[in-house]
Amino acid sequence: MIDGHLTNEVEILKQAIAGESSAFGLLYDKYQPPIFRFIYLKVSHREEAEDLTHQVFLSAWENISSFQEQGLPISSWLYQIARNRVIDYYRTKHTTIPIEDIDEESHTVMQDMVGTVHNKIQLEHVHAALRSLHPDQQDVIIMRFVEGLSNAETAIAIGKHEGTVRVLQHRALRNLKKEIQKNEQQKHENEE
Repeated sequence: MIDGHLTNEVEILKQAIAGESSAFGLLYDKYQPPIFRFIYLKVSHREEAEDLTHQVFLSAWENISSFQEQGLPISSWLYQIARNRVIDYYRTKHTTIPIEDIDEESHTVMQDMVGTVHNKIQLEHVHAALRSLHPDQQDVIIMRFVEGLSNAETAIAIGKHEGTVRVLQHRALRNLKKEIQKNEQQKHENEE
């Protein structure tokens, strides 16, 4: 029987795979907020992030019977679906969003990441620097530092080996630091 908590995620997952919608509902309740946050950080528009999040969970429900338990939470599979949806989104929509057009809520979400990456870095520099990274590096930074996924969970979500995730993380942090320093230097030059 399903209770209101995810005390035994494996059992709830088995029930969801068996077609029990209330079990999938519990998984949805637990994983919808972080999946939405991941997508929102990637697309920067609330409505589009909501639509993509809905598509992720619809796809997950339609394909839950194909999920293969690998000793990691279902979140890795959900992030993999989310990542693919974001890639598809950008393939069909070739627009860039100026940082001035990002709404206030994304600034709030990004503020959490700022504290993780470096407490003294201004939000707009972090967001601009993050957007300058290769999409794989963006994904690793968001999954590891915003969502708190392990290297193993991140590896499954992006379809790469754990060692590759560590390399991507190292390079992404190095590139973020360079980009932020470059932005800071440009800011100081503009102020003079």
